[in-house]
Amino acid sequence: MSRDLKYTRNIGIAAHIDAGKTTTTERILFYTGKTHKLGEVHDGASTMDWMEQEAERGITIQSAATTCVWNFPTENGKPTTDAKEYHFNIIDTPGHVDFTVEVNRSLRVLDGLVFLFSAVDGVEPQSETNWRLADNYKVPRMGFVNKMDRQGSDFLNVCRQVREMLKSNAVPIVLPIGEEADFKGIVDLIKNRAIIWHEETQGATFDVVDIPEDMKADVAKYRSQLIEEVAGYDEGLLEKFMEDESSISEEEIHTALRAAVMDMAIIPMVCGSSFKNKGVQFMLDAVCRYLPSPLDKEAIEGTNPDTNEPVFRKPSVEEPFAALAFKIATDPYVGRLAFFRAYSGHLDAGSYVLNTRSGNKERISRIYQMHANKQNPIEYIEAGDIGAAVGFKDIKTGDTLCAEKAPIVLESMVFPDPVIGIAVEPKTKADVDKMGMALAKLAEEDPTFQVKTDEASGQTIISGMGELHLDIIVDRLKREFKVEVNQGEPQVEYKEAITASADHREVYKKQTGGRGKFADIVFTMQPAEEGKTGLEFVNEIKGGNIPKEYIPSIEKGFKEAMKNGPLAGFEMDAMKIILRDGSFHPVDSDSLSFELAAKLGYKEAARAAKAVLMEPIMKLEVITPEENMGDIVGDLNRRRGQVNDMGDRNGAKVIKANVPLSTMFGYVTALRTLSSGRATSTMEFSHYAETPSNIAEEVIKNAKGGK
Repeated sequence: MSRDLKYTRNIGIAAHIDAGKTTTTERILFYTGKTHKLGEVHDGASTMDWMEQEAERGITIQSAATTCVWNFPTENGKPTTDAKEYHFNIIDTPGHVDFTVEVNRSLRVLDGLVFLFSAVDGVEPQSETNWRLADNYKVPRMGFVNKMDRQGSDFLNVCRQVREMLKSNAVPIVLPIGEEADFKGIVDLIKNRAIIWHEETQGATFDVVDIPEDMKADVAKYRSQLIEEVAGYDEGLLEKFMEDESSISEEEIHTALRAAVMDMAIIPMVCGSSFKNKGVQFMLDAVCRYLPSPLDKEAIEGTNPDTNEPVFRKPSVEEPFAALAFKIATDPYVGRLAFFRAYSGHLDAGSYVLNTRSGNKERISRIYQMHANKQNPIEYIEAGDIGAAVGFKDIKTGDTLCAEKAPIVLESMVFPDPVIGIAVEPKTKADVDKMGMALAKLAEEDPTFQVKTDEASGQTIISGMGELHLDIIVDRLKREFKVEVNQGEPQVEYKEAITASADHREVYKKQTGGRGKFADIVFTMQPAEEGKTGLEFVNEIKGGNIPKEYIPSIEKGFKEAMKNGPLAGFEMDAMKIILRDGSFHPVDSDSLSFELAAKLGYKEAARAAKAVLMEPIMKLEVITPEENMGDIVGDLNRRRGQVNDMGDRNGAKVIKANVPLSTMFGYVTALRTLSSGRATSTMEFSHYAETPSNIAEEVIKNAKGGK
């Protein structure tokens, strides 16, 4: 029996580290009857943080998926007689910047997002990063201001920060009753009534009471603002609003607000305290009411791999099957799991799908509905649902799976390159093969984690998004794969780039008795256009000076050569090659000769094109008491940091700066020393910039010394 997709919600929970995402997800599972005991993050007992490292560190590392059912609408905490079962697929995402990839891939397949903010800390750096990602994927969202029971909590201030710092139209649809430890209820501005939760039922039931006298003026003011915003979006309501604000019904507000949320014109803001079991059910009601179902997106666009024409798939069981694999995980019991979102059609366990990246047919032996790290087998999956499959031979994050007779390629995901690397070697000979297999599995799961072998030294280098990211990888090697490794010092992942244009002729000749080798190419090497990555290859050869069949080999030669820059062997991210002329020998020329000519020509031309070394620059935010500010700014200057902004947040100073990664190893410890442990920092990758020449010389010397 197919579920009505109108009552499905695919939502994510995203926020800065420590805003209470996992606790909120735990409460959702409790209230929807999925768990009967409240799991706490600080006890290491939460359902969603199932990895040992997550329980120990109290942070989320992998996004966990789960499903549950919520009956809506409710009255006084109980479903009404006409309540419908809403089916939720929820993804709890990590907050730490090193694991942004988990948020990125989750947002790609979700329909809506509950964005958590701490009532004390407001909008924090990772909130901004995740908000931008949600904007990129155009995900409608609502805000939940958590930790209202904490000292210094301020709901309306957080709403203001969301408006100003995230440039979003955040509109409160509730007001809190009581502050900090006295927080006990909310005023629902749409229904225009107050609710006070019962502590003894863990907030599952509440009393509807009159609006407290001292709040009536504020309630009237914010209710009027809410109606004005909604009426400003819906022209039909605007006329009514002009005539008589009170003539607008509750139902009309809900309908117009839902449309505005879908259009990302309004972000409804609610508040609560997940830890104290307050406000979570109200938030679940708001998810049912305002966030989109799979049906609200008319169709997803893809391309036909055979014709490159755009194709559309509606969220319907009648359409051919199309799904996107957004995460690969290794489970000790069932093997490799591929998490995927079905956009259209119906798929039975045991049937075949086409992977349009590899062009191969794959049999999906089993399909599971996920609940953190537990799997419940299901017989089939349909449009609009999220599940996990087993049985793939070859699958990567971002692959499209579809019906064999109706091929489609859905837009994949773009992941940032790693910025930091360490050398690892197994402690014993027996671990050599085990380490290789374990690293391959981890790289398959995580697109921002890369493994490569340094050709000159034979060392295995693992690269990731930050020190914590690589820490966790090494920890997982030890625990999950039982591989003990020695690790080297962290190394910065430099890149190389060219800054000028250079013309070059490369003639490759070899005579070794019998058939020789010959290739001759004339090309111009230029910096790539702003924002482009990879090789842009332009073939301007006229009249067959080089036969057509050799052109792909020349392109391949340049592409391969870019992996080793001319200065110190670091990768070159982007360049443009214009192939202008050349010649060939009817007997001695072959594809390999032209490929080698391109590789040799690259090295020569890149030097003439003024190659430079590029280093990763990090975006740093430090929150510090005022008295330590001078020392911290002085220290950042010594680290070649550029301070961009200084401001205030909740009585502390906020310093925003761009700093080269190479100077930031061990910064957390240095910052503790400078501020007697009172300052905190967050850092994320920003961009690559040219390395100053004195430092570049040192890096090149060391790189050549090690090779």
